Amino acid sequence: MRAVAYKVPQPISAETSLIDVDLPIPEAKGHDLLVEIKAVSVNPVDVKVRAGVAPAADEFKVLGWDAAGVVRAVGPEVTLFKAGDEVFYSGVINRPGSNAEFHLVDERIVGRKPKTLDFASAAALPLTSITAYEALFDRLRVQDPVPGAAPAILIIGGAGGVGSVAIQIARALTDLIVIATASRPETSEWIKQLGAHHVVDHSQPIAAQVAALGLGHPGFVFSTTNTDQHIKEIVEAIAPQGRFALIDDPKPLDIVPFKRKAASIHWELMFTRPLFGTPDMIEQHKLLNKLAELVDAGEIRTTLSETLGTINAANLKKAHVMIESGRTKGKLVLEGF
Repeated sequence: MRAVAYKVPQPISAETSLIDVDLPIPEAKGHDLLVEIKAVSVNPVDVKVRAGVAPAADEFKVLGWDAAGVVRAVGPEVTLFKAGDEVFYSGVINRPGSNAEFHLVDERIVGRKPKTLDFASAAALPLTSITAYEALFDRLRVQDPVPGAAPAILIIGGAGGVGSVAIQIARALTDLIVIATASRPETSEWIKQLGAHHVVDHSQPIAAQVAALGLGHPGFVFSTTNTDQHIKEIVEAIAPQGRFALIDDPKPLDIVPFKRKAASIHWELMFTRPLFGTPDMIEQHKLLNKLAELVDAGEIRTTLSETLGTINAANLKKAHVMIESGRTKGKLVLEGF
């Protein structure tokens, strides 16, 4: 089968940073589905792994997590899907990725593809949607109000892949006032279209802009990017006893200033459940099916912003360069081989 892989972590400018290869088709065992890949999207995690994680000696490392495709075979323990089902999912970080014609994935982290979306539009959603949903409901527990706080959430990096879907999930499933950040006219317009009640500029002091809205201190803050650059503003903006979640890897992160407000701090990593095989990993299957229902009901739209062509090394390199620029909005997708 055709795939895109690498053997040595390198800058994306290197000729062999990503290469086209031919690999054997894997066999479905246990709870695995063998999925024929129709479309994939590219995430910051692809860039981080490519730049810093070496495969085992003499092996190829295939990247790719977000995917949409068709089930072609199932393992003997599979009960949720059958051959011919159209699915979407985001995989797990410790297995070969989805940048290949065929891919193995555990059924318990797979959802049915939304009927109203094509494969490319569906592939844009899983990783960011799981991240946003888990951050909102499992980490921040936005369904449990913070006493005295404004019923609002501040989403930093509202135009990125996670921010784009977090805005929509918060609007569809909660009554929170959604404040999101952007710094350019096109990204501000993007997050307004996605449903943000208010937009503030993260290139300027954030807390003062939030205060000027007259809502009070938001009970929840969700930072999707550049947390280290905004940490002082987050501490100032968040309500006493508020809840703060982040997904990036700031170095260093001084959380001591949160003590005065007794704020709780939560990291979200959507790979945690499948990586450790937690007893509740099937929640991601349920979550993706719920997302598909919301999409088919017209309550959430795809965050696909650009399709870069077929799945090959040259086009994936373009995607990695764009992700590394830090100026993308929504999701970048590749479709077909």
